[in-house]
Amino acid sequence: MRTLFFMLLISGTFFSQTASPEKMNIVKTNLTAYAFRNVNLSYERIINQKFSVAVGFGSMGKGGVPFSSSYIKDTELSNIEVSLTNFTIEPRIYLGKGYGHGFYLAPYYRYSSFNADNVVLTSDYGMGDVALKISGKASGNSGGLLVGAQWFLGKKDNWVLDWWIIGAHYGKGNGNFRGNSSRILTPSEQQELKKEIEGLDIPFVKYTATTDANGASINVDGPWAGVRSGLSVGYRF
Repeated sequence: MRTLFFMLLISGTFFSQTASPEKMNIVKTNLTAYAFRNVNLSYERIINQKFSVAVGFGSMGKGGVPFSSSYIKDTELSNIEVSLTNFTIEPRIYLGKGYGHGFYLAPYYRYSSFNADNVVLTSDYGMGDVALKISGKASGNSGGLLVGAQWFLGKKDNWVLDWWIIGAHYGKGNGNFRGNSSRILTPSEQQELKKEIEGLDIPFVKYTATTDANGASINVDGPWAGVRSGLSVGYRF
């Protein structure tokens, strides 16, 4: 906490000069997100000295979970493929002398959509292994708060460096997933599969499962949360 306060105090010193109000538009991209295959772009419109509004879009193309080889290896998620999109609306309140320059607080709304494929759950009902290949989609709406600081760089203050110090959001999400069996299931196997799915330890998620001769349907409902941090670069005009 002391470290964060010290950082914000320094930021206030650097941002003491008044930024030019002549250039009211900024386009940016979050560089750190590219490490997670997330291609993104945001636009910020400066309204006045203290306020601006930013909108952003990000998309992570279908593929493995980034940096996951160490913690999901040899599990049901070993071969999972995921994709993600998000849309954010973010009013900003600048606490220095402003016009998009300095330390800010940003309450925000975010819509996120998540797709998963190739999750394989293998069970043995006494007649050999049965593989259940699960895929589906979930989405969520959430609200949060971002703390950050923004610099203007270059001789004409055209270049922008935007540091998302820390942000977090919380809301509600839901989704539907389908698991198709590698063979026809008997009524007793369907009951066993339902118990197995309902017994999975998935934190913070409420879900219900129904089974049939071809597999299982899973309805997900519950909290939706996330964090934000990163470093964006952009152009001001």
